[in-house]
Amino acid sequence: MINFTFEEMNLLCIYNTGSRNGLIENLTEMRGYLSPEETELRELTDSALEKLCAMTDGAFEELELYPDFGE
Repeated sequence: MINFTFEEMNLLCIYNTGSRNGLIENLTEMRGYLSPEETELRELTDSALEKLCAMTDGAFEELELYPDFGE
């Protein structure tokens, strides 16, 4: 099981389309709009994309992608 950080999970919730491939496409597109100064968000996105690409669709479906902005 791939472990996502709290910040990665919130990012996945924001850009989730309901499928792993759709989420990868959304994150990749969003990454293209980041300015060079947004290094922290770029690194977070890269880390989340790396983990998404390494997991199966079945494992993705087991994720509970509900935002938890309370922490």
